[in-house]
Amino acid sequence: MIDRRIKVRHIQGFVEIVRLRSLKRAAEALFVTQPAISKTLRELEDILGTPLLIRNRSGISLTPQGEVFLHFAETSMAALAQGIDGALRLARGERPGFTVGALPSVAARLMPLVAEVFMERSDITLRIIDGPHGYLTDLLKRGQIDVVIGRLGGTEAMKGTSFTQLYNEHLTFVVRPGHPLLDDPDIRRIADWPVIYPPETAAIRRLVDKVLLAHGVGALPRRLETVSGAFGRRYVPRSDAVWIISAGVVADEIASGQLAALPFDTEISNGPVGLMTRAGETPGPAEQLFRLAVSVAVDRLGL
Repeated sequence: MIDRRIKVRHIQGFVEIVRLRSLKRAAEALFVTQPAISKTLRELEDILGTPLLIRNRSGISLTPQGEVFLHFAETSMAALAQGIDGALRLARGERPGFTVGALPSVAARLMPLVAEVFMERSDITLRIIDGPHGYLTDLLKRGQIDVVIGRLGGTEAMKGTSFTQLYNEHLTFVVRPGHPLLDDPDIRRIADWPVIYPPETAAIRRLVDKVLLAHGVGALPRRLETVSGAFGRRYVPRSDAVWIISAGVVADEIASGQLAALPFDTEISNGPVGLMTRAGETPGPAEQLFRLAVSVAVDRLGL
């Protein structure tokens, strides 16, 4: 039985404090004063009879009880947001929709076929949002998108989510046809040219760092940080840049000869790509149809 004294503002306030790592920033995000949100947190802790957060000079941290409560608090807020959005859409006479967050490698390789299969089997509006891992998982936890397809992220990023593996993917180093490195492929020489590198927020950043460290590659003085497929496809064919990216992003360009893959050993970057959902939620009809479309697409592409 849920204690009737617990209100939405208690759960929302707690989730925002943890998300922003600050009472002050959480108060600003919720348009309340800092004393008000401090009071809300105290009330919640009093009702539960246990401390949820530890506050010190460096910020806040979760107690073990707070860790447990956070998972269910995020799930409940996401479900509530999704329910409100669905009710409002129906009230406006809109068709039901399903929103997917797709990381770059998935958006380029898998999602076109998934969308084709999904639209063949339903009249549900499919919305596709692309972006970096942290951005999409945050939207997922907030209930603003229904699923995310992409690389398995770090432990902190994956909290509150459930991951179903679909296939494995590796990194690749690509250049324009005729690039000097193709005649003398030495990974340690990539520093001689501009390198397109994933930013800190990208799921593949730690894998790129791992690969370069394993091969003894030092500092890269001319580095462009982005995971934008549109930028890479435009920039690399007309430059001497080396692009480090998930193989799925450039699979079509390599197959057509627009880009060339360098024969570097990236086996240690091999990792799972999968479907991320909010933990503890039962898939609805739209998600079940989407999962089926994903399964069909993965089989057809031989991933």
